[in-house]
Amino acid sequence: MRINFTKMHGVGNDFIVFDAPRGVPLPTSGQFRSLANRHTGIGFDQALVLHPARRADTAIYYQVFNSDGAEVEQCGNGARCIASLLYRQGRAPSGELVMDSQGGLVRARVARADLVSVEMGVPSFEPAALPFDAERRQERYALNAGSDTVEIGAVSLGNPHAVLQVPAVDTAPVASLGPVIEGHRRFPRRVNVGFMEVVDRSDIRLRVYERGAGETLACGTGACAAVIVGRQRGLLDPQVRVHVRGGELRVDWAGPDEPVWLTGPAEIAFEGHFELET
Repeated sequence: MRINFTKMHGVGNDFIVFDAPRGVPLPTSGQFRSLANRHTGIGFDQALVLHPARRADTAIYYQVFNSDGAEVEQCGNGARCIASLLYRQGRAPSGELVMDSQGGLVRARVARADLVSVEMGVPSFEPAALPFDAERRQERYALNAGSDTVEIGAVSLGNPHAVLQVPAVDTAPVASLGPVIEGHRRFPRRVNVGFMEVVDRSDIRLRVYERGAGETLACGTGACAAVIVGRQRGLLDPQVRVHVRGGELRVDWAGPDEPVWLTGPAEIAFEGHFELET
């Protein structure tokens, strides 16, 4: 079966976006892994699968699959790319829409086709929301990681994040420490791991080791999580520029019990098709 897709990216965080095929199952985890291969497949960090809306007050329902084939709850840059695509296709002509996902509802504002803001909801710091094995909610947690003990902040944005503050992201041990924390036994569903360098009160630099994808050029919910943890510690202002390897994102968070907004570019790279064996 031939499936048409759109290849998109948000500051280098790249995706394939396609409508769920009718009457046949979605690709298996093995098929997603093959498609994600950057040498023999299409190559992507996540696959975004679009379904008809499940609720009358939403434009669409989407699923997110990491490059390892596992389904995950949410993807901030992916949500921005979906909103951009719907706007370009005339399926959200006003530029204002609400989308539904496993991680909850996402409100989007499309300023123009290549600049999109999404509301990622109110962050939760409760360990059970991630989930994370901890007796009680804390601002900082000590985590044994191999022979080291590191300090993390933990927050859920519909998906789980652990954030470490580092002196410099360029020398941060992302490749070695990222997978150790991602698969730590205290995170039973694994976790996205952010390495944050605070430049000043309105700027941070960030690298993220994503659950099921490894280090990516950008991570939207990871950018939100880093700003939230930095704000919790009194280090950052309500609006912060997040400098990632693929470019720049903006995060706005007024504070506790308020939703967090993520803003940045959303680009189409190309369109194509793949054959799905059923």
